[in-house]
Amino acid sequence: MKTLAEHVPKEISDPTAKSRHLLALDLGAESCRAVVGTLDGDRLSLQEVHRFANDPVEIHGTLYWNFLRLYSGVIEGIRAGRRLFGNSIDGIGIDTWAVDFVLLAQDGSLLSNPVHYRDRRTAGMTELAGRTLSPRRLYELTGMPPFCIATLYQLLAMRTQDSPLLAASAHLQMIPDALAYFLTGSRLCEQSVVSTSLLHDPRRRQWCDEVFRTFDLPRSIMPDLVEPGTVLGELSESVRLATDMKTVPVIAPCTHDTASAMTAVPGEGDDWAFISSGTWSVLGALIDQPNTTDEAFAASLCNEVTCGGFALCKNLVGLWLLHQAREVWQRRDRNYSYDELVDLASKVERSVPLIDPSDPGFLAPKDMVAAIRAYCEKTGQSPPDGPGETSRCIMESLALSYRREMDGLSAVTGRRFRVLNVVGGGSRNRLLCQYTADATGIPVIAGPAEATATGNVLVQALARGYLSSPQEIRDVVRESSTLVEYEPHDASRWEDRYAQYLRLLERTGD
Repeated sequence: MKTLAEHVPKEISDPTAKSRHLLALDLGAESCRAVVGTLDGDRLSLQEVHRFANDPVEIHGTLYWNFLRLYSGVIEGIRAGRRLFGNSIDGIGIDTWAVDFVLLAQDGSLLSNPVHYRDRRTAGMTELAGRTLSPRRLYELTGMPPFCIATLYQLLAMRTQDSPLLAASAHLQMIPDALAYFLTGSRLCEQSVVSTSLLHDPRRRQWCDEVFRTFDLPRSIMPDLVEPGTVLGELSESVRLATDMKTVPVIAPCTHDTASAMTAVPGEGDDWAFISSGTWSVLGALIDQPNTTDEAFAASLCNEVTCGGFALCKNLVGLWLLHQAREVWQRRDRNYSYDELVDLASKVERSVPLIDPSDPGFLAPKDMVAAIRAYCEKTGQSPPDGPGETSRCIMESLALSYRREMDGLSAVTGRRFRVLNVVGGGSRNRLLCQYTADATGIPVIAGPAEATATGNVLVQALARGYLSSPQEIRDVVRESSTLVEYEPHDASRWEDRYAQYLRLLERTGD
């Protein structure tokens, strides 16, 4: 492991240019925050100014997002930015998770709180839809493999269950666009957040009319689509009064948080892949046009819109496994930090068992440690003993799963990847980064950890004309980040471990 030497700063074309302050509202499924990015020439710094929880609410068996609380947190975040940076904020951008949406009445008022993607209403919808439109045809149309929480299946559930809300709706807005609408009054929808909806035609960059016709879904309620980096409108007068903010443009970054993180990958050339690493992981590579070949479909690869193109990527289980195991140990009054678990794992000397991170038994177990033990016993392996061995089992298995998906991505794209960039919170996990380099046999460059907020801010900067291209965004990320490089080691051992991992998958039918 070594820290990359800082690049020599490029000559700034206007050395007298003032610093630019851009506010990123980054809403996650559990925690939300407001971050001000300061762009000074070719250097970016971030400062968190506000944080608030995102707590879903279950009512009569339906799980909802508390949309009004989210909007209130957005207003509080804007106020916090105003308090610290005065009237120097040059733009505001919102990113959130994808697939969920808000329904509005004809007058633009909120009809109901949006339903959470983990709600049970989409159970059976993928099978129902597949009897009408084959998954292969759906992939050809939308560039996305079927997954049960997609917007398509949520709307289909409402149609199947004769929801009165669907009949009463005049407008649909995805979550980030709905928040922007209540800030500005502008009803538009940015491309990246709908590219995972199974309602979007990535080639035409429009809603997919065939999907709407096939499933008798209301095309008329869908908003016009815009590209990342579009100015959606100015803060309304009521919002300016509530926040004491001047007139500020609200800008659509890549409003899907994963796409914002992808934008902030500091890759150079075209021989790199990336992992956006956190509770879940997204592994992929940038492409110019959607890839809906038989090979891409068989590999369940997603074509997601990013700033300036597409990412061909795969959604994978990530540090969710370690997170859930840590919660088990906390319930047993063993309060390990993540750094302590990494340290314990690094000291394990014996070979640990391997697991398939994508096994359904790991999706939502009551006790992740017990689930790992049960999996090992089922597959004829000695279970890991204690937090150190369990943590190492998780991290080695994740690294090997990345190797398998990297091989598949390379085969589909025809590229030989020479570097793997890891961004997001998982880039701070030195042991997982080292294991990933060892397992894939290529260098891993880790950072930035704050990739989503970074991507949000820099696409705003692109929209304001402070930067000129997606590649210049990546240049700024490299100039502004402390990146850590991990070189692969122990090639023969990791080839043996990979062969063992593949045999395990064969035995379990994956």
